[in-house]
This record gives sequence, C-alpha cells and structure tokens, in this order.
Amino acid sequence: MTRYRNLSLFLLLAAVWGSAFMAIKAGLGTPTAPGGFFHTPVLFAAIRYDVAGVVMLAYAVVVVDDPLPRGRDQWLTVAVGAVLLIAAYHALLFIGETDPAVTSAAAAVIVSLSPVLTTGFARAFLPGESLTAAGVAGTLLGLVGVAVLSNPDPGNLLGGGVVAKLLVFGAAAAFALGSVLTRRIDSDLDIEPMEAWSMLLGALIMHVAGYARGERLAEITWTPEALAALAYLSLAASALGFLVYFDLLDRLGPVEINLVSYVAPVFAALAGWLFLAETPTVATVVGFALIFGGFLLLKRDAIRAEVSRLGATRAD
Repeated sequence: MTRYRNLSLFLLLAAVWGSAFMAIKAGLGTPTAPGGFFHTPVLFAAIRYDVAGVVMLAYAVVVVDDPLPRGRDQWLTVAVGAVLLIAAYHALLFIGETDPAVTSAAAAVIVSLSPVLTTGFARAFLPGESLTAAGVAGTLLGLVGVAVLSNPDPGNLLGGGVVAKLLVFGAAAAFALGSVLTRRIDSDLDIEPMEAWSMLLGALIMHVAGYARGERLAEITWTPEALAALAYLSLAASALGFLVYFDLLDRLGPVEINLVSYVAPVFAALAGWLFLAETPTVATVVGFALIFGGFLLLKRDAIRAEVSRLGATRAD
C-alpha cells in the first residue's frame, strides 16, 4: 500500500511541477498574443512567491518548533536560497518563457538538466565529491542535449529563441549552484522554514529587480487567465508541490526524487498541448533523451544501489 501511495504522490508532483511550465506560459503569453503578465515577467514571479512564501511560512510555524532562522549559517542558507533557488532561477525562467520558441516542454527539458549541473558544481564546491570519466561524459552529454534543444542557427545565433533558451539554462544553473551551496553551508535549519524565508526574501529581491527593469503593477492585465495562472503557480505548484516534495524526500531519498525532473517534461508537454496547442519538436525530444542519458551516466552507481535496495526490500 505504501508503494502505491509513494507512486501516486510522485506522479502528482511530476504533474504539478510539469504543468507549472504551461501555467507560466499561459500567464505570460507571447508577443503576438500577450498574456496578463507579458510585460512584467519578473513581477509575475515575485507575486507568485509573495503568496507561496506566506503559505509555506504558515506551514513551517505549525510543523517545526522554531521557524525563525538563528545565527549566521542559517541566515546564510536562507540568503543563498533566496538569491539562487528563488530569485535568479525564477526571474531567468519567466523572462525566457516570454519567447514563443520556448514552449512549456522545452523549458521543462532544459530545467531537467539541473541534477546533472548539480553534480558538476558539487565537484567544484564540496570536498570529497569527484567525477569519474563516466561522470564527465554524463555532464557533457547533458550539455549537448541543451545545445540540440536550442537548435542554433549559425547564421543568426541571437535569433530563433537561442537567447531565451540560454536564459532558461542560466535558471537551471542557478538552481543547481544554489542546491550545492546550501549543502556546503550545512546549517541545521529545518527545510520548511528555509524554503519559506527563501521564498519571501527571494520575492522581495524579484520585486526590486522587476522595478529596476521598469516593470510596474499598472502594466499587469488582471484577466481570468492571468489570475488562474497565478493561483495555480502559487498554491498548487509551489505550496502543495513543495509539501509533497518534502514528504517524498523522506520516503524515497534524493536519488529517486531526482527522477521527478525527468517525468515533469512529459506532463509539461501534455499540458502545453492540451491548453496552449503547443507541439513538441524533434529537437525537444532528442535533447531530453540526451539529458536523461547524461543523468543515468552520472547517477549509475546510486541508481544501481537503489535498485538493489528495493529488490532486497521486496524479497523481505
């Protein structure tokens, strides 16, 4: 029964996080069919985490004894999370998705490179972490996947969505680096208040960045579609999504939960097709296959150990 519960929650998380790319796209729109937040992508991300941060902080107050960070290391963890995991990741992702060439599926596939990049950053910043020859090959294979997905035109390297896809790649890199640095700091702050305070501080940073970009509340068109996208991203993808993630992290461990990054693009493509009439390209499919292949090379030992553990558990 527990196995089916974990599988159901895993698929729910993949569906919620995958369809979030579609919700971002729906709220932003395109240059020819702008959505309510098309002219304010960073402000869109900031408001999302205003709401999600308040919800997550309320949850942290309930489940942990002390939801307030204490001391230098705990606040440093929050700062890294706010700057890299929330502000940089979402600002770059939301700006990138304003380009019509960056479909919901394409954005999800590029972001699925995060676990591969995390391994590379861990080699640089975490003592005791090392990359084997297969690990180097896995990292390079993942980067080739992004290059294939970007499908650059040698005669027009700044066109065809390449810059936008590089922004999304930058978002994935920021998230991966933030994940590694929070591990390096290794504070004893519970993950729920860490996420809550990172969301709130990250939202504040994005409000400032959006204002610096010239984004203003008056530019938002509060259509039903824009409100629905904001509500879905704040409550379903952020609040509910992270609660499910925390539960599965305890039950499955980091190797299995990492696989959600490779199931989410399937739901992103499906949601984009159903709601936005997006059709995945061959480059998107091939890029995804290469990135997933890179992940398998990098994590082959951990996956082998996990499969052995599951086999032993079932035998018992």
